[in-house]
Amino acid sequence: MTTSLKWFKSSYSSNDGPDCVEVAIATPDATVHVRDSKDKEGARLAFADRSWAAFVEACRV
Repeated sequence: MTTSLKWFKSSYSSNDGPDCVEVAIATPDATVHVRDSKDKEGARLAFADRSWAAFVEACRV
């Protein structure tokens, strides 16, 4: 269940700025959960930790 996840946004985000995503990491499996910060009850995506790491690395390029 994902209700006890601790969500966080990028330090580059603001509360009244453009749309943003929030991320939470579930333990013990390290699944990364992603949601729209403007629709906290909406759809969520879940990624294996390796997949998320590959995505973040690709964004840095």
